[in-house]
Amino acid sequence: MVLTVHHLQVSQSERIPWLCEELGIPYELKIYQRAPALAPPEFKALHWTGSAPVITDGDLTLAESGACVQYICEKHGGGRLFPTASHPLYADFLYWFHWANGTFTPTIGRAGMVPDGQDGGGNPMVAYSKKKRDDGFKGLDARLRDNDWLAGNEFTAADVMLVFSLTTLRYFVPMELAPYPNILAYLKRVGEREGVPARDEEVGSGDGVGPGRGGARVVLQEVGEGGQECPVAGPCSQTRRLMLGGILHML
Repeated sequence: MVLTVHHLQVSQSERIPWLCEELGIPYELKIYQRAPALAPPEFKALHWTGSAPVITDGDLTLAESGACVQYICEKHGGGRLFPTASHPLYADFLYWFHWANGTFTPTIGRAGMVPDGQDGGGNPMVAYSKKKRDDGFKGLDARLRDNDWLAGNEFTAADVMLVFSLTTLRYFVPMELAPYPNILAYLKRVGEREGVPARDEEVGSGDGVGPGRGGARVVLQEVGEGGQECPVAGPCSQTRRLMLGGILHML
């Protein structure tokens, strides 16, 4: 059974097809469109959390970004992009891998609940949340001043976990990155990676399905068609604009 990635467009599940492309592994991609803003019923039925991402692998159904990323790296990627305890970058990798989605993303979300310039009725938690967010950006910018990637000189799964928060999340929580030149330089490096689509790539059309770097079979789950599979034209490199709907416009 091939690994299946269930991707909700413009969501944090974009990490998973990107990871598979970086690893060059075979997988099937099923894309679900929002209906109109939230996940459609077909996607919510995949896992009791009803949230993205979700992967299926034989009888296994797995959710949570970190769990999916680690599972794919270790089960299908031979441990690539996921340094072990014997690796000299292990401690840095472990910290930033968990920080990205365990601290940074929730902090941005909490701070974004009240627009900048408003104090939330004097609630001290608003000021606290915004300070934690700003501290996070400053700390990340400092980290990237002397390091090309989060763990050091190697691209790892920690970077896969981070980029959503700097790109697609800005659709939901507007953020200004101009004060952080090292973050901007980092995103430029990310955009130059082979596993990330170019911004001017076009989505294919027609009824063909072709292999990507990882031999992906791309399937579009159309809302309102009872979960009917609708093939998207290949090769997969042309369809990555669809599967990474948010990241393309924010790098």
